[in-house]
Amino acid sequence: MRKIKILLVIAFLLPAYLLVAQNDSLIIDAIVKEANNEQGLPKMAHELMDVIGPRLVGSPKMQQAHDWAVSKYGSWDITARNEKWGDWRGWERGITHIDMLHPWVKSLEGTQLAWSPGTKGKSIEAEMIIIPDLKDSIAFQDWLPNVKGKFVLISMMQPTGRPDYNWEEFGTKESFEKMKKERTALTDAWRKRISKTGLTAKKLALALEKAGAAGIVASNWSAGFGVNKIFSAHTTSIPTVDIALEDYGLLYRLIESGKKPRISVRADSRETGMVPTYNTVAEIKGTSKSGEYVMLSAHFDSWDGATGATDNGTGTLVMMEAMRILKKIYPNPKRTIIAGHWGSEEQGLNGSRAFVEDHPEIINNIQALFNQDNGTGRVVTIGGAGFLHSYDYISRWLTKVPTDFKKGLETKFPGSPAGGGSDNASFVAAGVPAFSLSSNSWLYGSYTWHTNRDTYDKIVFDDLRNNAILTAILVYMACEDPEKAARDKIVLPVNSRTGEPGKWPEQRKATRKGGVD
Repeated sequence: MRKIKILLVIAFLLPAYLLVAQNDSLIIDAIVKEANNEQGLPKMAHELMDVIGPRLVGSPKMQQAHDWAVSKYGSWDITARNEKWGDWRGWERGITHIDMLHPWVKSLEGTQLAWSPGTKGKSIEAEMIIIPDLKDSIAFQDWLPNVKGKFVLISMMQPTGRPDYNWEEFGTKESFEKMKKERTALTDAWRKRISKTGLTAKKLALALEKAGAAGIVASNWSAGFGVNKIFSAHTTSIPTVDIALEDYGLLYRLIESGKKPRISVRADSRETGMVPTYNTVAEIKGTSKSGEYVMLSAHFDSWDGATGATDNGTGTLVMMEAMRILKKIYPNPKRTIIAGHWGSEEQGLNGSRAFVEDHPEIINNIQALFNQDNGTGRVVTIGGAGFLHSYDYISRWLTKVPTDFKKGLETKFPGSPAGGGSDNASFVAAGVPAFSLSSNSWLYGSYTWHTNRDTYDKIVFDDLRNNAILTAILVYMACEDPEKAARDKIVLPVNSRTGEPGKWPEQRKATRKGGVD
C-alpha cells in the first residue's frame, strides 16, 4: 500500500516537474534565438566607445555615458536611473601635441595623463634631462635645481620594445636569456636610482614641479608592441605626459649621448570643479518574489588613454544586452533583476561600495550577482567566491546552459572570496553571493588593460554574444530557483605568512569626494 501511495505522489508531481523543465527549455531557446537574431552589439559598442569615448570619473564623457545608458534602457522599456553617490574632481581632456624640435623634427606618440595640468593654450618648449644616479637623497636635493626650465624623464629606458613572446618565437635561446638578464639588471638599477631620491613617485613629481621643471615625461610600457599603461598625473601646475616606448627611447638615448634634445608640448585640458558622480541602475521588477534580487554588474568608467573598450566596455555591453534579452523574453521574472553600472571602479570600487552602503534592503536580499570585468574573451571560469554551498546552486543553474555556450568553462568550488580586483568584491565583503564571470585573456593584461590601445577594434563580438547568452540564462535560472541561495562561508585557511587564520574581506567605505588629495 505504501509503495502505491509513493507511486501516486510521483505520478502527481511528475507532470509539474516536466512542465517546469519544458518551460525552462522554451525560455532558454528563446534567449539564444533572440541573441543570435538581434545584431545590435556592434552598434552599441560604436555608440559607447567611438561616439562617447573614454569615461574618466568626473569627466563630461562619463556623464554623457550615464545619460546614454538610461536612454538606451528606456528604448527597451526598462526602467533606469542615474543614482548620485558622490562628487569628484572634474577634468576634461583636450588635444595633446608632443614634438621633438632638436636635433631633428619629429611628432612624438604620447598623451597627457589624466588630471594633468594643461599648458594654458600655449606650447612649452624646453630641453630634456634624465634623473641621474646619485649617491643619496642629500645629493638629489643638491642636484634638484638643475631641472629648472627642463622636461624631466622619470622612467627607465627599456632595452627592447619586443614582447617576450616575440623573442621566444624568433630569437635564439641564448639571446633571449641574455636580454632578460640585462632587463632585470636595468630594472633593479633604476629602482635603486629612484629610491635614492628618498621620495615616493607622487612626492618626486611634486619635488620636480616645485624646483621649476617645465614638465614631467614618463613611459610606462605594458610589455606589448606599441602599448603603454595610461594612469593619472601627480603634478598640480606643470604637465605630465606619457610617451610611447619607441619615442621615449629615442629621447633618452639622445640625452645620454649629449645631443640635448628639445621638445615642444601642448596639452589642452581644463578643470571643471567638483562634479556629481553616479551609478546607472536599471531594473526589471519581479513578481512573486519582487523583494529578492538577481544582479548584473559591470563598472562603467574607464581610464582615458583610450576608449575603455575591454575595460570595461565589453562587460557593460554584456550586461546591457542580457537585460535587453531578458526584458523581451522574460518580462515578468519572479525575482527583481537589477543591472548596476558602477562609477569610479578604477579609483577603488567606489561606485559599487557606495551602492552596498546605501541599499541594505537590496544587499540583504540578493539571490546572486554576476560581474564581468576582464576583457573581450569568452567566459571560461566561474568560481564559488568562498560560499560553502555555491556548488549546489551554480551547478544547478549551469546544467540548463546549452553546451555551445559553456565550451571550455571551468568551475571552481567553493573558491575564495574576491579581495578587491573588481566590483563583485564590494558585494562579497558584505556577504553577498557575488560571482566573477572570468574571461579568456586575449592578452588583456599586456594589450588592453589600462592602456592606450584599449579600443573598439579589440572587441570580439562572437565572444560578447556568447557571454550575454550565458549571463541571461544564469539570471533566468537564479530568478526561477525556488530556493534562496545559501550565504554560508567557508573557513579560510591559515595565512602561511602570518600564521593567523584567514579572514573574510572587510567591507570598505566608498570615497565620496575624490580627486582632491
